[in-house]
Amino acid sequence: MNKPEVPIEVDPQTATWAVDGVPMILVPRHFWVAVHRETEAAFGVEANADILFKAGYWAALEWCKKEAGTHGLSGTAVFEHYMKRMTQRGWGRLSLLEIDAEAGRARVRLDHSAFVAEYGRDGGRSVCYMFTGPLCGGMKFACADSDRPRTLQAREVQCAANGADYCLFEVEPAE
Repeated sequence: MNKPEVPIEVDPQTATWAVDGVPMILVPRHFWVAVHRETEAAFGVEANADILFKAGYWAALEWCKKEAGTHGLSGTAVFEHYMKRMTQRGWGRLSLLEIDAEAGRARVRLDHSAFVAEYGRDGGRSVCYMFTGPLCGGMKFACADSDRPRTLQAREVQCAANGADYCLFEVEPAE
């Protein structure tokens, strides 16, 4: 494997890992997907999706604020940087197909999803819904930063665990 493109800093006093000053926790992919499966079993898929949406939405907004300041980015450049960093952190290869911050719309392709890798390509259902919150939060930051604040929604249009070649998400205004 190549050296990571993301500079990881480890504090010698606290052992805290950070990327661009943002604290991180490195966990095996199978652990995170096991948590995902267990929360689905305990609360149901719909409740798990709601929890992950809210957490991912908030986390994306916070991340975008910090990264915008750290790298001097604004508008859609922050969202593009977010897609790059999520890819570099192992969630899968996220590709921005379309983005229009003024309209509050984006289309994002996801290849090699961490969830599909664990559930399998024959999972029989969409399993990558965890990405909807982060995509909405990141786009909300891009819209607000472009003086077009909006309430957004996202949906997984297709999932590789449900027979598609890749996962596809659409973000659009909720109103």
